[in-house]
Amino acid sequence: MAALLGGLAALILGIIGIVVWWGYFIKALAAGIPALLILGGALATYLGIEEIKDKRSAETFEEKPNTSELKEEVASLKKEVEDLKKED
Repeated sequence: MAALLGGLAALILGIIGIVVWWGYFIKALAAGIPALLILGGALATYLGIEEIKDKRSAETFEEKPNTSELKEEVASLKKEVEDLKKED
């Protein structure tokens, strides 16, 4: 209940503040929007470059592994485990 009352009080004070200081609010928007656009653009550029790097590195890993070698290794390890169990 306290959060509801606090939220309503903040809403009313915020509306009154915007009405009273409308000029300052517009100046703050005029100063803040270009800064947000610059920071957002820099972030989007960085993320785009990282995505390109990820795609390039993923292309090098697309080679299919030799499954026959892996199957032979698994079979030899299974045999080794069975031999160790028989020794105990």
